[in-house]
Amino acid sequence: MKTSKRPIQVVSAWVRRQPPKVKAFLAVVSGMAALVFLRMVVNDHDNLFVAAEAVHALGISVLIYKLMKEKTCAGLSLKSQDLTALFLAVRLYCSFVMEYDIHTILDSATLVSTLWVIYMIRFKLRSSYMEDKDNFAIYYMVIPCAALSIIIHPSTYHHLINRVFWAFCVYLEAVSVLPQLRVMQNTKIVEPFTAHYVFALGIARFLSCAHWVLQVLDTRGRLLTALGFGLWPSMVLLSEIIQTFILADFCYYYVKSVVGGQLVLRLPSGVV
Repeated sequence: MKTSKRPIQVVSAWVRRQPPKVKAFLAVVSGMAALVFLRMVVNDHDNLFVAAEAVHALGISVLIYKLMKEKTCAGLSLKSQDLTALFLAVRLYCSFVMEYDIHTILDSATLVSTLWVIYMIRFKLRSSYMEDKDNFAIYYMVIPCAALSIIIHPSTYHHLINRVFWAFCVYLEAVSVLPQLRVMQNTKIVEPFTAHYVFALGIARFLSCAHWVLQVLDTRGRLLTALGFGLWPSMVLLSEIIQTFILADFCYYYVKSVVGGQLVLRLPSGVV
């Protein structure tokens, strides 16, 4: 006697059978539907940005729990944590000198937590660090982001150095998760706490992207003008979209794994 599958399992199986172009179309439609839903239920879209930072902080908390409970940092990318600390530190500096608000407090808490994770990986749990798997060269990200920030940055009234720093942290944040994705691609198996952390990053990236997209729609493009002229406004929006799509593939397999009741996430070849 066959057991009946849950509707979500049926839908998941149907999606897996579709060609890549159909999957891409479904992903775009799902993203648009999520944006419409958020626009209906969230009155102040600035709350989405606060929520994004809160979810990021929650993801860091999951890492801290993992390190304290399991006493191992296997599967974690030290390079991703270093890049995260770097863009948070730069963004925190920009927040202090350009606009001091709730984001400053959230970024401060997230930075302190990230530095603690780095300390644990680099010193306390070094023996379990998978250095051979964490082989993404970070200068491939830092140098291009620095060069791009010098060329394309805000045209506001702030000092040039502060505007360049602002652009740098925006660009670096968009790609900071790549070393972590490389580690997971190399190992093919992702244990639960690491998977929860990366999924939280995906949700945070989507909320941040939704914040910018909905702000642009609500102001009918005036927000882009307020950010300055030239290519900078478009680059801000593009950076948000890029960092969302970088994690979209992983988030799909995470949800699929959770729905299937699998505690350990196994990634097929070619993912991330």
